[in-house]
Amino acid sequence: MKIWFLALVLSAGLLQAKTIKDIQFDGLVHLSEPVAKEILGFEAGDLLSEKKIEESIKKFFKHGYFTDIWVDEENGILTYYFQEKSVISRIEIDGYGQGDETENSALLQLKKGALYDKKKIDDAKKRLVETISQEGYIDTIVEVETKTLDNGSIELTFKVNKGENIIIEKLSFEGMSAFEASDFNEVIANKEHQFMGWFWGRNNGEMKLGELQYDSLRIRDTYMQHGYLDSKVDDPFVRVDFNQYIADMSYTLYEGEVYRVSNIILEQSSHVIDDEKIREVIKLELNKAFNIKTFREDSDRIKNIIADLGYAYVKVSPDLRKDKKAHTVDVVYKINAGKKVYIRDVLISGNTRTLDRVTRREIYLAPADLYSMTDIRDSRNALQRTGYFESTTIEEMRIDDETMDLIVKVKETQTGNIQLGGGYGSFGGILLSASISDRNIFGSGINMGFSVESSQRTKSFSVNVSNPRLNDSDYSGSASIYSNETNYIDYTIATQGVGLGLGRRLSRFLSGSLNYTYAESQYSNISNNLSTNVNPNIMIMFEDYKKSAVSVSLRYDNTDDYYVPRSGLSASTSLEFAGLGGTARFIKNNNTFKAYKGVADYVGFDLILRYKARFSHIFYDENSDNTRVDLPTAERFYMGGVGSVRGYEPYTLSPRDGTLPLGRRMGGRTMFINSVEASFPLVPKAKLRLTAFYDYGVLQGYGQEPGDAADDVSLYELKTIARSSYGTAVEWFSPMGPIQLIFARAIDAEVGDRTSTFEFTIGQRF
Repeated sequence: MKIWFLALVLSAGLLQAKTIKDIQFDGLVHLSEPVAKEILGFEAGDLLSEKKIEESIKKFFKHGYFTDIWVDEENGILTYYFQEKSVISRIEIDGYGQGDETENSALLQLKKGALYDKKKIDDAKKRLVETISQEGYIDTIVEVETKTLDNGSIELTFKVNKGENIIIEKLSFEGMSAFEASDFNEVIANKEHQFMGWFWGRNNGEMKLGELQYDSLRIRDTYMQHGYLDSKVDDPFVRVDFNQYIADMSYTLYEGEVYRVSNIILEQSSHVIDDEKIREVIKLELNKAFNIKTFREDSDRIKNIIADLGYAYVKVSPDLRKDKKAHTVDVVYKINAGKKVYIRDVLISGNTRTLDRVTRREIYLAPADLYSMTDIRDSRNALQRTGYFESTTIEEMRIDDETMDLIVKVKETQTGNIQLGGGYGSFGGILLSASISDRNIFGSGINMGFSVESSQRTKSFSVNVSNPRLNDSDYSGSASIYSNETNYIDYTIATQGVGLGLGRRLSRFLSGSLNYTYAESQYSNISNNLSTNVNPNIMIMFEDYKKSAVSVSLRYDNTDDYYVPRSGLSASTSLEFAGLGGTARFIKNNNTFKAYKGVADYVGFDLILRYKARFSHIFYDENSDNTRVDLPTAERFYMGGVGSVRGYEPYTLSPRDGTLPLGRRMGGRTMFINSVEASFPLVPKAKLRLTAFYDYGVLQGYGQEPGDAADDVSLYELKTIARSSYGTAVEWFSPMGPIQLIFARAIDAEVGDRTSTFEFTIGQRF
């Protein structure tokens, strides 16, 4: 900071008594002139005073915006000249972190647009060194480079030369007998180096200094989960060889005896719920070893059931009364319910596109409603299941002992997209496609879509519209029109149809629907080998047909997100009755089941386990033969492709007859498919995940062995096709919507199977 002495800056006349005619400012950016005049402490018309000017300069400097200030006076006009500090226009960290600007600013506690301040830069440098040292790196060096741009702003680059990481060569536990050292590997952060520690699933032994203080608590918590209530774990003793950057670390333990639960006592300050209702949710068992984890979870469960009665501010204070001689413990839950709480208002923010009413209809609490913790959790999940929002939080703002406001904060996600694309597949050849879709058109919650697709083997066109909440009611409606043409190896089939649907939400997670479909299908380009068959019943399968069908369905869904669920179940069942007019006559039953479980609490990272299954069966008249038009070829089941058994081309797995070298696909009447998946983050900031999967499917239908006489229907027997595959999928929530790139490998492919190693999907739920 530099202040020019007044004797050098002010004219000689300044020392004489003069009246200030005007006050001017030059170089102000961050302060406005009205604010600057308030800071002065004097105004035009006052007499000049060296003391007042000096004090005003000091006041300006206190605001921290300036590197230099000087004053000039000419003919009674006082002019203040300011040189402001440079603005930081960019912040980078080279050699550490992911390069994310937001993360860098949070770590350094510096923001783009802030004024350059050397002390703050030095503090940020120390903070960065400290953060890296907490990860176990010592002797880290950080240098700061500054670059002044043409506009006067400054770019900051923190050059990081990370030091060496200390490797734990030996980790020992003195006084341990109840456990093995490996039993703690799942809970502690600092672990002993293992051979090939760089390999996935092995311990690399890198010391994490910031976690040392918590590892002792984690070890003791493990003991207390097995009833060792008197256990003690001292802070670790660490011996470091700074020449080789290796360390030996040891813990001193006292285990004590196992305590068993002798009694569970409930103490309510005021009776708000029957004790038996509370005991139903308690998982601790009498005469069993005490478990601190179950103890905490029981406290939460007690709080939840009481909070669901409206007692939002309920306090559950757990306590333990130990009998050290008998090694038993009385578990005590002291419950202070407080007063019932009502919702004063529900405030929604962040929905710049989605209408308030669309958001509000998914929230199960409204003004004047009694508070319920379950309703708040279910509201958050319901908002995420819509697919309109990237994230949702519901905050509770306490007004007084009996009222609160709910603050619903949502962050909207991409729901609409326009796509023009192309590709190539071994089945369809060159593919061109165009689509326009929006799950939340104009923020109304209405889903509309239009798509057209053309390849060497397929042509399709569709328009659909659906409203999950007609007039914000519990009813839903949908309508669609479509046209598809597919050229298979044996024949070509073209289908045109329309569909109408009406549904109703039956409960919070259960909904039902009634749908009607009318479609007409025409066969063409039937293989010559097929058309020469002497048995006319074979050709019945390729007669044009009309389908008029009504279907009823039930769907259950309590998952916590639309695209990437981490908890919950999704299940559905449907019955389609074809034969209300038309020529196709059958009953088709479809059942799906999906389970999602996030296990981050157990493994320490965002791992999601998924199980998906589908069972389908067709009932139709088999009295005459197995090829009647009652069940047209196109209505049967086929396996292969996305949503089925990946690693095989779509719809190519099927029982076959003996015609052609590979036989004609006959389709199946019963199908069971299931998949096991494990998904984990690949690049979290880019919303990129990697999923490993295993698929297994079984399809049953009538067919015959290759080489049998194709015209002899009597040779058709019930055949079973079983196939499996494994692979990985890259899941990316891109600006265009969710994209999935699938790399699969068939495990038990047989002669004639058409395999596929790559597929992709756009816009589908993961």
